[in-house]
Amino acid sequence: MTTRWLSLSDLAVDLSSLRLQLLDHAQLLGFSGVGVSAPQLEQDGEKLQRLWQQGYGGNMQYLVKHGSKRWRPEELVPGTLRVISLSMSCWPPAADSLSALADPDRAYIARYALGRDYHKVMRPRLAKLATWLYQTSGIHQGRAFVDSAPVLEKRLAEQAGIGWIGKHTLLLSRQQGSALLLGEIYTNIPLPIDIPVDNHCGSCQACMEICPTRALRAPYVLDARLCISYLTIESREDIPESLRPALGNRIFGCDDCQLVCPWNRYARTTQERDQQIRHGLHAVHLNELAYWDEALYEHKTEGSALRRIGYTGFMRNIAVGLGNARPLAKNLQAIAHLQRHPADQVQRHADWAARNIERRLATAQHAVCPDPETTACPTP
Repeated sequence: MTTRWLSLSDLAVDLSSLRLQLLDHAQLLGFSGVGVSAPQLEQDGEKLQRLWQQGYGGNMQYLVKHGSKRWRPEELVPGTLRVISLSMSCWPPAADSLSALADPDRAYIARYALGRDYHKVMRPRLAKLATWLYQTSGIHQGRAFVDSAPVLEKRLAEQAGIGWIGKHTLLLSRQQGSALLLGEIYTNIPLPIDIPVDNHCGSCQACMEICPTRALRAPYVLDARLCISYLTIESREDIPESLRPALGNRIFGCDDCQLVCPWNRYARTTQERDQQIRHGLHAVHLNELAYWDEALYEHKTEGSALRRIGYTGFMRNIAVGLGNARPLAKNLQAIAHLQRHPADQVQRHADWAARNIERRLATAQHAVCPDPETTACPTP
């Protein structure tokens, strides 16, 4: 690199130019938002520790495993002066979310997981951007992350002006809504920083009111132990029986708080080819998934975020969904099939599904449909 970097005046000019080039290059790589922050996260670290002490983190030990590295970026990557935050829209077109939730026999999968695993989509692009940054500046040192290290990514993105953290604890953007994937580049380059945007949630509490399990204990406070995304993805334990009816047909994550958020009226569907819907998983029925063996699961979820849960967890969630589905003969047959599953956890949840169907039938005095292809059973 030329010696002009040794001049403070030239350095300021070059950094401003570099930042503008960075924005342009990030957009060329498909990122919908980009911003730079000089992270100040001590208060966030204190809040995280308080929530953990209250038990709101569930069993996610990784939230505190690395201690202050999560809120002190310079401890995670020595020499860090700035964090470049990047976002990418992940809402697939024609995902048909509301009708999928309204049909108790269909499996609902969080919209971000219908396409290719976002780690695989974003990681190589972040690597390309980091390489470009080094080649252009000659001085960049740091690391890139996509949900792969102790990083307070939402707070960093908020400080970088990409959006604000909503009452549902997700990042919100006036232009992009909340269907955002986030990544970061830690760098030693003292780039000019962006100005955070104002919070525009106002008095709205739609996300808190819609949450099926009331996991949002207060504005901006999430109890992971009640969150459907935690229960169906992060947790490897049995799902508490008291919460199973609230899961409905949600077998991987939950989008309810995003579906009712007014700002998502302005959210754009992703144009990324890798994030288009795969294998028709936006419209698949629970009783179809119940017959997947592990080999078929591995095939259908190759390169997908659905791999995170593992085959046993996937079938556990399907069993719960079937317990909340209509008492169609084919659903009951699927439950009986899962009661013979080799995994004890799946058997336990399938046994609950059978009992729950029986209870609902007894309460509503409904019978099993004689012809499940032509006759719709009312839902108790």
